[in-house]
Amino acid sequence: MDTTPLRDAYGALLDAAATVADSGEANAVPPAGEWNADQILAHVAIVNAVTIAAVSCVASGANTTYDNRMALDTWTIERVIARAGGNAGLRDRIRLQGDALCALGGPMLSEAELDTPVPTVLLSHGAVLVDQLVPLRDLLTGLAEVELPGHRAQLLALLPEGSEVTR
Repeated sequence: MDTTPLRDAYGALLDAAATVADSGEANAVPPAGEWNADQILAHVAIVNAVTIAAVSCVASGANTTYDNRMALDTWTIERVIARAGGNAGLRDRIRLQGDALCALGGPMLSEAELDTPVPTVLLSHGAVLVDQLVPLRDLLTGLAEVELPGHRAQLLALLPEGSEVTR
């Protein structure tokens, strides 16, 4: 599997996160019902960990599931922020997780492994988006095409009006 789109999505997310952090808006009060930058990054770090676990299980021949509900839990998000050491630690963690996923999802997995159906539950804003079998390949593609770009946009929305994205 070509992981270039995934690597590019991680780069764009991390550039946006650095832009927000450099602007001094990393902990700005987001609109009602939205997360601040640290919460967004912690959510991404949890999603990454769940994805790494699923990929590793498939690579080891074990059965796995994929469930993003823990990545939506407020207590867990705050714990990950604290354990990572805040914004800079979260960005480092995400960078390393992205490297790991690109290495694991690339030439390491066979086509059969990438096509492995994974029981998947995905929620967003309290609504079930997915509750079905999803090929492992589609979980990785979904990160690159939907999850990471969506959170990049969410981070950039925290910048003050008229701010320039420099990265």
